[in-house]
Amino acid sequence: MARSHGAWRWQRRSWAGLGLLALAACAPLSEGFDRPSQQATTMLQFINPQPVALASAMTSPLLFDTVSDFAEGVALVRSKSRLGYIDREGRLNIQIADDNVTVAADYAEGLAVAQVGAFFGYLDRQGEWAIPVQFRQAKSFSEGLAAVQGGTKYGYINPQGDWVIEPQFDLAERFVSGRALVKLGDAYGYIDTDGRPAIPPTLKDAWSFSESLAVARLDRLYGYIDPNGTMAIAPSYDGAFSFSEGLARVRQGRNFGFVDATGATVIEPRFPFASDFAEGLAAVLIDSQWGYVDRTGEVAIAPQFAYAADFSEGLAAVQQAGRYGYINPEGDWVVEPQYSNAGPFSEGRARVQVDNGWGFIDTEGNLLTGAGFQPVE
Repeated sequence: MARSHGAWRWQRRSWAGLGLLALAACAPLSEGFDRPSQQATTMLQFINPQPVALASAMTSPLLFDTVSDFAEGVALVRSKSRLGYIDREGRLNIQIADDNVTVAADYAEGLAVAQVGAFFGYLDRQGEWAIPVQFRQAKSFSEGLAAVQGGTKYGYINPQGDWVIEPQFDLAERFVSGRALVKLGDAYGYIDTDGRPAIPPTLKDAWSFSESLAVARLDRLYGYIDPNGTMAIAPSYDGAFSFSEGLARVRQGRNFGFVDATGATVIEPRFPFASDFAEGLAAVLIDSQWGYVDRTGEVAIAPQFAYAADFSEGLAAVQQAGRYGYINPEGDWVVEPQYSNAGPFSEGRARVQVDNGWGFIDTEGNLLTGAGFQPVE
């Protein structure tokens, strides 16, 4: 996604605490991947969270130096020099065979981007190279294709590593509903899965499609185009963001509001900051505190937090008095604030920072325990 109104594109903390562990698949198009973000057989159990050091015994929480969210049944974890993927029970499910791998991403369509030195390849579910290291940049698979940089240009490969669309683009994004955002020179357009132009590269700025509409800029203002390239919502906003649950966040001047797919204003721009809608609620900033509004713009959870994340799997991470916990859609605490940092729930688990380590909790706040890597270094 291109980003020319970067100061106004508020980045959520979905990769907080990950460092260089995983590649930020949601990075703006203009950034590529330059910025980030032994089988264990011991049975594991859950215990109530408590401040502890790195796990080494059955009764201790399973903590790592860095972790990612769960995707396709596994989560990337790092303990000192060891890098691998654990399953939801905390067992080491995938051990990366190549010790030279320094960076890896979440699995997508059965393959995970991984880096050795300055180049990228793809790992299979056994931790072996499915596509050898050879690309200057590489993005996760989507709809059977992945954007990679061969030489100085981007093209698309299939899961066997064969070129399907030859390198020819200055930048390239993942496919969404049969369309991929690409850049040629100073202009953005879209191609189909055969590499044919679907929307000519005439746009000054554009994002990937979401819910059949894509952010596009003409001159200095933003609007939305449909998959045929027709301007569905006239460019009239100082900033615009992808549709989510039928509504899109837009900026007029310094304030954020929301519009529907017809371009009608549903919530007037009145918030200094706002997030996208997720599970019927959107986090908004009111009088320097974060709360949540519903789809009509009415306050659903009073502003009272120093930070508020999107809802995911029925819970949202929020910060109060310097600590993170989780609330439900009624605003009640489900997991009391006790963590140094916290991520979203994904596949029934959420990453949390306990002292200097990262672990996982379930939806009741029970912290995963066990030995993890065998042996722990």
